[in-house]
Amino acid sequence: MTNRIGNKDIAQHRGQEEKKRMRASNLALEAEKKAIAKAKYRNDVKGQSARAAQA
Repeated sequence: MTNRIGNKDIAQHRGQEEKKRMRASNLALEAEKKAIAKAKYRNDVKGQSARAAQA
């Protein structure tokens, strides 16, 4: 359940600029996570699990 102010959800009280800022920060966090994961698995063979590579 989302937090409420009166009979509206908090998200409904956000302004356009705040929504844009939140979206930008969320996209930046996702890009960072994606880059870390990409770097972690960059040398792995596509389509093979880690177990198959070790055997």
